[in-house]
Amino acid sequence: MNQYETVFILTPVLSDEQMKETVAKFKKLLTDNGAEILNEEAWGLKKMAYAIQKKSTGFYCLLEFKAEPSVIDRLETGYRRDERVIRYMTVKLDKHAVAYAEKRRAKLGNKLEA
Repeated sequence: MNQYETVFILTPVLSDEQMKETVAKFKKLLTDNGAEILNEEAWGLKKMAYAIQKKSTGFYCLLEFKAEPSVIDRLETGYRRDERVIRYMTVKLDKHAVAYAEKRRAKLGNKLEA
């Protein structure tokens, strides 16, 4: 299994509950296809560098997971079919990126405990 990281931007007109529901939908899609979710981060409402679909802000979400390569096609098809997703990007992490992600998760864990 490879390790992946996906970031997607949701439309800013969603309520907080709708945003969480959308993230849960994609997490369920991953786990139903045999992926193991390692980390989830909601970065919140952020201003984008340029307008997309006449929107200048969006809800940013990050999911880090381990999965087979075939799962990525299903995930990205789900992104394309959901009108709440403005943009998405999924990358396969190499050994250096995996080490960095583990350090970042440990650092976030320490901040949450303090």
